[in-house]
Amino acid sequence: MKLSLACNDYDRTRPLIDGRIRPEGIDLNVTVLKPRQLFPRMLDDQEFDAAELSLASHVALVARGASPFVAIPVPIALRVRHSGIYVREGAGITLPQDLRGKRVGVTQYGATAVVMIKGMLQDEYGVAPRDLHWVIGGLTTPVEKPLIALNLPPDISLEFAGSGQTLEGMIESGDLDALFSIYIPRLFLAASTRIGRLFSDFKTVEQDYFRRTGIFPIMHIIAMRKEIYDAHPWIAQSLYRAFVGARDVTIESLYDTDALVSTLPWLIDHVEESRRILGQAFWPYGLEANRPTLAALCRYVYQQGLAPRLVTPDELFVSVD
Repeated sequence: MKLSLACNDYDRTRPLIDGRIRPEGIDLNVTVLKPRQLFPRMLDDQEFDAAELSLASHVALVARGASPFVAIPVPIALRVRHSGIYVREGAGITLPQDLRGKRVGVTQYGATAVVMIKGMLQDEYGVAPRDLHWVIGGLTTPVEKPLIALNLPPDISLEFAGSGQTLEGMIESGDLDALFSIYIPRLFLAASTRIGRLFSDFKTVEQDYFRRTGIFPIMHIIAMRKEIYDAHPWIAQSLYRAFVGARDVTIESLYDTDALVSTLPWLIDHVEESRRILGQAFWPYGLEANRPTLAALCRYVYQQGLAPRLVTPDELFVSVD
């Protein structure tokens, strides 16, 4: 069966992209796209049979009862997001609680990374989304439209950046106090004194967060057009097994010491550290292995007014057993 798949070029998807791993019974045509290009094309036009998709968008669509997709439990992108909170020098923000009343820029209010940051701040530090004033804009480009329509609670203070304004420019000019960013801002990469991380020792903070909560934030999963799945339900299991195989090939390659000696000899130390903290299955696929994270994300999406009801993790995925 011919099937189109769109995803980013990650190490854990590359074996599918280059054909080393082939899903049983499927002739897979893979299109490589960055998430910022891919998500609108899938959400607006269902352009591909299967694709990487924002988990928060998927949860919201399931809750609204209007999703054209089903999904398989493949957390293709995971990342703890304390490192994504940036603050302006001179804004008076040294602790998470100092964010109250501040102007905070985001590129997408409903992006999974931003949803996780907001949820973490409320759970860990008592800072709720209503305590901040939100500004939506592009980091270095004009405002992007929301991935899915927003219908936010009335106590959320939100505005869009003006014509010609960018979030990084507003940080430089003092019009923003903080930035919750999916990507590392260019200002920060350029070592600007105008911007720094709220959690300077974010690695230690993130490790402590995982140990206490069991939450390893999932950013993206794999979704399929519902009409394709309804006609051929076996493709869910085939694709799931293929993604697991691709992940396993990738993990095995991390221990290729011949390659590491000539490239990144310290990488294996990071792999071992990850295993010590996260456990043997440090890149878990499947529903049960990710239940704490999925339950937290479902709760955050609902609490933040992005969904009309609380979705359970079991509602998010079709069976792959």
